[in-house]
Amino acid sequence: MIRNFKYLSLLLILPFFITSCITKKDVRYMQPNENLVINEEGLVPYNIPVYRITKNDILNLNIVTTPKGDAAQFYSTLNTSGSTVAPGVNPTTIGTLGRVGIGTGGSGGGGNTNFYFNGLKVDSNGDINVFGIGYIKAEGRTIDDVTKEIQDKVNENFQDGKSQVRLNTDGITYYILGDTEAVAITGEKVAHKNTLTIMEALAINGGLNKSVDRKTVVIHRKLPEGIKIAKIDLTREDVMNSPYYYVQNGDEIYLNTRGKSLNGLGKDPVQTITTGISLITTALSVYLILTRL
Repeated sequence: MIRNFKYLSLLLILPFFITSCITKKDVRYMQPNENLVINEEGLVPYNIPVYRITKNDILNLNIVTTPKGDAAQFYSTLNTSGSTVAPGVNPTTIGTLGRVGIGTGGSGGGGNTNFYFNGLKVDSNGDINVFGIGYIKAEGRTIDDVTKEIQDKVNENFQDGKSQVRLNTDGITYYILGDTEAVAITGEKVAHKNTLTIMEALAINGGLNKSVDRKTVVIHRKLPEGIKIAKIDLTREDVMNSPYYYVQNGDEIYLNTRGKSLNGLGKDPVQTITTGISLITTALSVYLILTRL
């Protein structure tokens, strides 16, 4: 009787093991796919979306000037408070609205405190107020477009080639959130780079463990019109053709946990076998107790 019960238990539990195990296709990144688009030179074309400024963004503005002229003194005296100056550069030649340097993310309540208090904030009307210049429309425009307009305003006080406007965000700020404690890379992140792919972002933060579903990574992207929601599959090579392959400032990346991992199975073969043996042992113990009553 007991032997028959063991065989029956094995027959019942075997399909459960098969369906609960995670395969190599579930965890391997960017597997070859026939839908990958390449050009005539065999290269994957860049599909980098241009970032457009949205309301509540904070920008960093530096105005580099020559040390001569009333306008230079105005900009330098007005805007150098708290700025960082490179070695060998006369501090009076650099005017700064915002701050220079590297911000940190993922600490305290999020964001960079110095950048928040000193940066140019895009207000509810989508404008920035540059002291000495006035309000400039920023929402929906690229960083380059706004930079050019500020440069034109500054050029009114300088000879051609005697000033330079540098406008930036505080790097690429993005957020990673996992729905279980098994994901140790969650939090606010800042990358001081011009471009950042999602694979680079995950690599910087240690990569994904086996419990994360790589096929349904959700991205919330902040646009001037609203928030765009998209899903990408990191196991497919053609993810490189997606505009969501490149992380943009303000992106929220949600990592979902596999259902197989939530029930304690599927994380690795050893854990699956251990859990299965525990189930069989428990079932056998209950059976023995019931047969002795």
